[in-house]
Amino acid sequence: MKRLAMVGLGGIALAALAAFPGTARAQSVNLQQNNTGFFSPAPTPKKAGTFEASLSVIGVIPQTFSSSITPIGGQVNASGGVSPELTGTYFLTNHWALQLIAASTHHRISAGDTSLGHVDVGSAWVLPPTLTVQYHFLPDDRFSPYVGLGVTVAFFYATSAAEPTIQKFSLSTTAGPTLDVGFDYNFSGHWFANFDAKQMFLNTTANIDSAVGHVSAKTALNPTVVGVGLGYRF
Repeated sequence: MKRLAMVGLGGIALAALAAFPGTARAQSVNLQQNNTGFFSPAPTPKKAGTFEASLSVIGVIPQTFSSSITPIGGQVNASGGVSPELTGTYFLTNHWALQLIAASTHHRISAGDTSLGHVDVGSAWVLPPTLTVQYHFLPDDRFSPYVGLGVTVAFFYATSAAEPTIQKFSLSTTAGPTLDVGFDYNFSGHWFANFDAKQMFLNTTANIDSAVGHVSAKTALNPTVVGVGLGYRF
């Protein structure tokens, strides 16, 4: 009797699957078995016309490769910064995408090894919108690395001079190329984790009114930007 009951239940299950083939097919497509033996939503592939939005935490590490400070000499220094970042990515094809980032970070500015010793200049905020063209190597896989090339425009604002030594200072708006490398890990359906690193190449000029007169500083302020975040693929 038990065997007959099991056979009967099996027949009912097969009949139900046959009656709803679309449901069974959808489940086989949308669920994948992971390494723990449980089932999770299948990754949503990157493809032409899709859009991604993500929120990251970034660390900005300024690299001051060269400086020219007139007339006191020395080297321009800038502190690092941490900030949230919003990112939008649009796929032109399955592999090629446009990405735009928006973030703003706060930095301390100083001059070292000058004829006056170490000089605290003050602080400034920077808004560096960056547009890159990316190539995604494995758009259908959970792990999808990419590389990119683009341009960054850096706007400096809300400067605060280190009084009384510095009365006023400003930093010029600048633009330069940006290299990009990173990867997405699509861990569940439309959701993915992201790691991204950008190297920006920027040259800016600082004009400073100080207690010893006007000082002009030109520097290659080339920040490295590293971010980790969470995103959703539409």
